[in-house]
Amino acid sequence: MDELSIKIRIADREYPMKVKRSDEERVRTAGKLINEKLKSYREQYGIDDKQDLLAMVAFDCIVDKMAVEESQQSIDKTVFEKVSQLNHLVSQSIL
Repeated sequence: MDELSIKIRIADREYPMKVKRSDEERVRTAGKLINEKLKSYREQYGIDDKQDLLAMVAFDCIVDKMAVEESQQSIDKTVFEKVSQLNHLVSQSIL
């Protein structure tokens, strides 16, 4: 496996990790986005406690993930229904 040893700084702490070369950019971008959210919450709410800020970022990320999953489920259901309708139409046209 082609792995890299990198360090990601989040909330003024460094986290060493090994990542696949193909995932490096995604991991670095995730670290950058976390730090941007931390900064935004710090400025918006005047909170300096890093644990509170990290908890808020984690909560925000989970809420976003849940929204994406719900949207994906809705899309999947719509696609399934459309494919079923098309299958039904094709079946009728063959008869």
